[in-house]
Amino acid sequence: MRYLVTGAAGFVGSHLAERLVAAGHDVLGVDSFTDYYDPERKRENARDLDVLEADLVSADLEALLDGVDGVFHLAGQPGVRASFGPGFEAYVERNVRASGRVFETAARRRVRVVYASSSSVYGDAESYPTREDARPRPISPYGVTKLCVEHLAYAHASTTGLEAVGVRYFTVYGPRQRPDMAFTPLLEALADGGPFRLFGDGSASRSFTFVGDAVDATVAAMERGRPGELYNVGGGEEATMADAIALAEEISGRTLALERHAAAAGDVRRTRADVEKAEAELGWHPTTSLAEGLEAQWAWVAGRVATP
Repeated sequence: MRYLVTGAAGFVGSHLAERLVAAGHDVLGVDSFTDYYDPERKRENARDLDVLEADLVSADLEALLDGVDGVFHLAGQPGVRASFGPGFEAYVERNVRASGRVFETAARRRVRVVYASSSSVYGDAESYPTREDARPRPISPYGVTKLCVEHLAYAHASTTGLEAVGVRYFTVYGPRQRPDMAFTPLLEALADGGPFRLFGDGSASRSFTFVGDAVDATVAAMERGRPGELYNVGGGEEATMADAIALAEEISGRTLALERHAAAAGDVRRTRADVEKAEAELGWHPTTSLAEGLEAQWAWVAGRVATP
């Protein structure tokens, strides 16, 4: 198969592209290498991949999708906290407008799309574990734009015949995790002895999802997902930030220097994914424990950061 992967130099996108290449597929990656975080990190992610630098808002998508059998649309503007204030315009452009163009072009070419959504659409969810049919109530502008992407997919499916499947990622971590996500700066602080900024009291909990498990679910969604459906992609265990810090200290054999801050706007108190639908329809379930995943991410961080 020939696949287009958008956001192919990003955290999850680079792992997905590598997995597809290893499976024998022909993969074209595209990434705009924005400066949301250091673009050199993305170039490092993509060093073994064929990645075209292009902005989905202005790129010739007809040419990019020519001869493509499927699109994995993972590109977008990430981050909850930065979505408040004037930075919101970038979220509208890179999440909503770019996704709309991808969906329109894929519909015209009758190309199947698997697109990335987020547990942020649930906000402070009405129940835990949270099922896909829970009422979405995002509490950040980022979550609002990801919900808008889901509605755009539905609108195009209803009117233009777009075949799209959405995956709602729950706090993905592992090697190459973005530097604005918690585990990368946490482990870098353990490696170099610097402080880690903890927002809140450490009691917030997440369905931490190892990147390899997230990639497995994404590929399964392309192969077996029902058009128009959404699937939770969440880790098999829930843990608080305090639990994760203690585990990281145990794995590294070091003590973390904590710098405490008030909880940040837009951060939900808890996520816990109900993945029964993905298990039943995709044949997928998470297999990596938090301890195993953190060990892998620690090895990656320790290999990049000079230890004093």
